[in-house]
Amino acid sequence: MQRFTNPRDIYHGNGALEALKLLEGKRAIICVGGGSMKRFGFLQKAEDYLHQAGMETRLIEGIESDPSVDTVMKGAAIMEEFQPDWIVAIGGGSPIDAAKAMWIKYEYPDTTFEDMCKVFGLPKLRRKARFCAVSSTSGTATEVTAFSIITDYEKGIKYPIADFEITPDVAIVDPELAHTMPKKLVAHTGMDALTHAIEAYVSTAASDFTDAPAIHAIELIQANLIDSYNEDMTARDTMHSAQCLAGIAFSSGLLGIVHSLAHKTGAAFADQGAHIIHGAANAMYLPKVIAFNARDKRAKERYGQIADYMHIDGANDDEKIEGIIRYLRGMNDQMNIPHCIKNYGPDSYPVEQGFVPEDIFLERVHDIAANAILDACTGSNPRTPSQEEMEKVLKACYYDTDIDF
Repeated sequence: MQRFTNPRDIYHGNGALEALKLLEGKRAIICVGGGSMKRFGFLQKAEDYLHQAGMETRLIEGIESDPSVDTVMKGAAIMEEFQPDWIVAIGGGSPIDAAKAMWIKYEYPDTTFEDMCKVFGLPKLRRKARFCAVSSTSGTATEVTAFSIITDYEKGIKYPIADFEITPDVAIVDPELAHTMPKKLVAHTGMDALTHAIEAYVSTAASDFTDAPAIHAIELIQANLIDSYNEDMTARDTMHSAQCLAGIAFSSGLLGIVHSLAHKTGAAFADQGAHIIHGAANAMYLPKVIAFNARDKRAKERYGQIADYMHIDGANDDEKIEGIIRYLRGMNDQMNIPHCIKNYGPDSYPVEQGFVPEDIFLERVHDIAANAILDACTGSNPRTPSQEEMEKVLKACYYDTDIDF
C-alpha cells in the first residue's frame, strides 16, 4: 500500500496571499527569514490579512539559510509562550522548514531533535496548531511536502525530517512573491525543482499519482527556467507553479541520492569558508547520479521516457540518457553554475579552484559517503550504492569525471 498526501488547500495565482484572511483562529505566529519579505511589503500584507481574520500575531524573524537545530529550539520556545493555533511560515525553504520543526517541538515539548529525525516516526500533530506555508522561491516546494531540512552545525550535517504529519494544512503559491528573487536564487531553486521532478519519476516509490505532476513539472521547467533566470516574469510565474508540482510529486514519490549527497555535502566543508548551496549541489550532482542509476534497467527506461517528454532524441535509451546529461550541463552553463565541487567557488560561481581543497575532500569522502548512505532519500533511489560506489560517485562529483561503474 502506498500513500499520496497533499495540503488540504492550495491557493495559487496572483494575489493568493489574500487567502490568509480565510484562516480561522485566535493567534498566529509568523515565521520569516532574512528580510526580503519585509522589504517588499509581503510581511506587512500577511500581518494585515491575519488581523482581518481576527487573529493576534507575533513574529519569529531572521531565520537563517540552512536553519540550525538551535534556531528550531529557540523558535519553539517562543511558540510555547505565545500559544498560537496557526503557524504561518513565509519565505523560501529555510523559514518554512524551520517552522515545521518548531511546530513538532511546540506540540511535543519533550521531543528531541533526534526524535524528529526518525523517518516517518512522528506522533500526531495539530493538537495545538495548524500550519500554513507561503512560498517565495520557486524550488524547494516545502509548502506542499512532508519534509524539512535542518542543519546540525556541530556535526556539519543536514538532516531531513520526513513525515506526512508535517505536510502543511494550507499552501499559498503566489507568484508575486517570487518576482523578488535574485538571478542566482532563480538558478539554484529552479535546478532543485528539476531534480525533485526527475528523482521522483525514477524513485522506487513512484506511482501513477506522482508520475503525472513529475512529468508536467519537468516539461514546464524545461520551457521556463532559463527565461525566468533571464528575468521574464511570465516564465517566473509558471516556474512557481512548476516547482509546486515537483513538490507534490516527490513528497509522496520520494527522492534519491542526488539529494542524499546534497544533504551530506552542504555543510561538510563549512570550516573551509563556505557552504555548498543545496540547489547548486543538486545541479552539479544530478548528471552524475543519472549516469550511475542508468545501469538499473527500470531507471534507464524511465530516464528514456523523461527524454521523450523533453524532446531529446536518441536511437535508444543510452543515447537519450547521454542527451539528458548534455542538456542538464548546458542549463548549468547558461545559469553560471559550476559542474563540480572542485570548481565551486565561495560565492557559488565557477572558479578554477573552489573553496574545498582536494586533500580536505579526500580526507572526508569516506564519512560523507557513509552519512549519505544513511540519508532518508537513499532508500528510494533506483540503485542501491555500496560504500565504495558512493565514494566513487562523490569523487566524480568533485573532479567532474565520468561514471563508468
